[in-house]
Amino acid sequence: MAAPRENVSLLFKLYCLTVMTLVAAAYIIALRYTRTTDKELYFSTTAVCISEVIKLLLSIGILAKETGSVCRFKTSLKENVLGSPKELMKLSVPSLVYAVQNNMAFLALSNLDAAVYQVQQNPLLGFGAIAIAVLCSGFAGVYFEKVLKSSDTSLWVRNIQMYLSGIVVTLAAVYMSDGGEVIEKGFFYGYTYYVWCVILLASVGGLYTSIVVKYTDNIMKGFSAAAAIVLSTVASVLLFGLQITLNFALGTLLVCVSIYLYGLPRQDTTVIQGEETASKEKLIHM
Repeated sequence: MAAPRENVSLLFKLYCLTVMTLVAAAYIIALRYTRTTDKELYFSTTAVCISEVIKLLLSIGILAKETGSVCRFKTSLKENVLGSPKELMKLSVPSLVYAVQNNMAFLALSNLDAAVYQVQQNPLLGFGAIAIAVLCSGFAGVYFEKVLKSSDTSLWVRNIQMYLSGIVVTLAAVYMSDGGEVIEKGFFYGYTYYVWCVILLASVGGLYTSIVVKYTDNIMKGFSAAAAIVLSTVASVLLFGLQITLNFALGTLLVCVSIYLYGLPRQDTTVIQGEETASKEKLIHM
């Protein structure tokens, strides 16, 4: 017997939320670890740039598999990417905003702990970076969702358009922020296995987020980020000796309640609306 569509939708949302939360939490912990333990600190701008390159290559590979033939793949790239400068410009907006968000995340986790509550090095700089990252994430998420759902263009074509712009934007960030040091020390200076792990988590998380936004909504992404903070805090207690505060406990409770309420099935209001209309018509005729 097939499951009701509503139940399937709920299970899909729970699955998406779980996977996104686990990936995001692992990314936060790994990023924090690499920014505080490595002696030769790598350039965060190059890490963001490399993650964009990996996401582009993965998107190209998935689009090639989706089209099914080399001819169709080339035609899709020619028509939707190389032959659509207007669409490339449209997707350059979230590319720029996501680039700012990702660089702010590195800056924030270099100055705050993984749960973004206990102050470490420079609290004002850390909290400022977090505020900018949150604003960028919200705007870029809504914009990208609008672009995805306003046309029938393939998700992977949209990703290719966005990541092409993203590579240009992040390369510009490397040049403006760390250009001299990158030329002197090398693009991959300070890279370790843990740094590559952070980059891969960022790449996988970015691709999976685009899938979730396409087939659910941007609100799910927000819940995932909140849940990831809760999960990363638990890990921070074990790894970094974080002290849980009352404010954080209350915030955790709000996150859990919000996720539960969002996951509840929608109530059918057509019957209620019909009864209200009938009662209004009865009052009019009295």
